[in-house]
Amino acid sequence: MARSGNRFVFLSVNFPAGQTPAATGSGVSCRRRTGRPPGVRLEGVTLPGSPTSTASYTTIGGEHRHELEIKRSRFITVLRRVESEDEARALVAGLRREFHDARHHCSAFVLGPDRGVQRSSDDGEPSGTAGLPMLEALTRRETAPGVADLSDVAAVVVRYFGGILLGAGGLVRAYSDSVSQALATARLVPRRRMRLFAVRAGHAAAGRLENELRAAGITVLETGYDAGGALITVALADQAPVVEAFRDRLAALTAGGPEPEPRGTEWVDLA
Repeated sequence: MARSGNRFVFLSVNFPAGQTPAATGSGVSCRRRTGRPPGVRLEGVTLPGSPTSTASYTTIGGEHRHELEIKRSRFITVLRRVESEDEARALVAGLRREFHDARHHCSAFVLGPDRGVQRSSDDGEPSGTAGLPMLEALTRRETAPGVADLSDVAAVVVRYFGGILLGAGGLVRAYSDSVSQALATARLVPRRRMRLFAVRAGHAAAGRLENELRAAGITVLETGYDAGGALITVALADQAPVVEAFRDRLAALTAGGPEPEPRGTEWVDLA
């Protein structure tokens, strides 16, 4: 336990996606949480500052927990990667059950490559002192110098009241710091919209071609084999110059062999 002023940092743990820990005496166990509690209201908030490009953004890996204490109040922050409002609400519902004796379960989440969905809830704290500071901590988190593009993330801060009032300003700082400190130790995952192509090759040439594609900086997602040969699936940045350069490189490697087969686009985790 490390002390800084009147703050005590207790715990920082990563968990696999879709799991939350439950206390089991001396340790933790993981279980899935679903459902939505009655009376939960998530307030819609739109903030300035969307990602610089909707061709890429950053999210987090799995679930992450962080705890701190401020003037005897415990603030337990849970971050989870989510892809829908239902998943975000399921997180809130599960934490209400897990921490059923806590005073507040405040929340905020951001969804979509363009961060078009932003929600927050004060859950009984004075208006504007919890959910909004949490949301701002999410949307203003820089994932690279000058770049704030975090999305598909839900944050819930569970508060156990310690008997000392923090005041409006103190609450804003507490909830903002809770999320910011959790993000500082969470694993960030860059995502990019990629165009997929399949490249056919004979059995004898497949290994060499795959190695040369990787050496050229091309992302190879998988290589499958059948009686007719190999099918190498690659992912490219969804930009015309990149695709054209790939076609030229492939033609040079295969002496003008078969054209790559387009397989649509999808978002790909790059870490």
